[in-house]
Amino acid sequence: MIRLEGLTKRFGTFTAVNGIDLHVPRGELFGFLGPNGAGKTTTLRMIAGILRPTAGRVVLGGVDLIADPMKAKAILGFIPDRPFIYEKLTGGEFLRFVAALYGQDGDVVEHRIGELLEVFELSQWRDELVEAYSHGMRQKLIISSALVHRPELIVVDEPMVGLDPKGARLLKDLFRAFTARGGTVLMSTHTMEVAEAMCDRIAIIQNGEIAARGTMAELRQQTASGDASLEDLFLRLTGGSAARELAAILEG
Repeated sequence: MIRLEGLTKRFGTFTAVNGIDLHVPRGELFGFLGPNGAGKTTTLRMIAGILRPTAGRVVLGGVDLIADPMKAKAILGFIPDRPFIYEKLTGGEFLRFVAALYGQDGDVVEHRIGELLEVFELSQWRDELVEAYSHGMRQKLIISSALVHRPELIVVDEPMVGLDPKGARLLKDLFRAFTARGGTVLMSTHTMEVAEAMCDRIAIIQNGEIAARGTMAELRQQTASGDASLEDLFLRLTGGSAARELAAILEG
């Protein structure tokens, strides 16, 4: 469903993403983890077509993103880490606008909008301007907008940011149901417990390159870590010793 081949992004002389190869098949919930500045968000934005790669390919559902961007993006729903929305639109207008970008309108879309607003408890805010929404409500609206055109693939950057526990649980259940029906989710998160509990496989990116990938069992085997938690594996692969030394200094 998602295939990255030699994906590279440079900003001047700085290489943010360095030749990543990755395959995420249909029906998988794949975790994409890394410390700040490792290249996670840059990679996700290239997959979503927001940034153009310096080199390499992004293939979504067998379609090359550069060669046929409209066809590739038609199957994609992107949930960014920050909910940027046109504040002078109502919630319903915003979802209608996003659906129209995918060439969808009419009664079917209106029904879909109603369903999504109901699921995310935004129905009573449907006709209110987005500028009146809280951060959590905006995040729910962005998630709804990523689903309004019924994508086959969801790419999500820090999905739990701004959500209360009930909203976070709803999103987890939604992702599980989505992949159970054959959809694909590529999720970046800093919440190790969420990634360990939800993801079928995980890749850890460090300095623009993938340091390790696989199931939890495979990651433990690759790092000779016994029954270590994902947090311990992550720290081991990304320089966690410095964090432990700092903690020791503070405790001392």
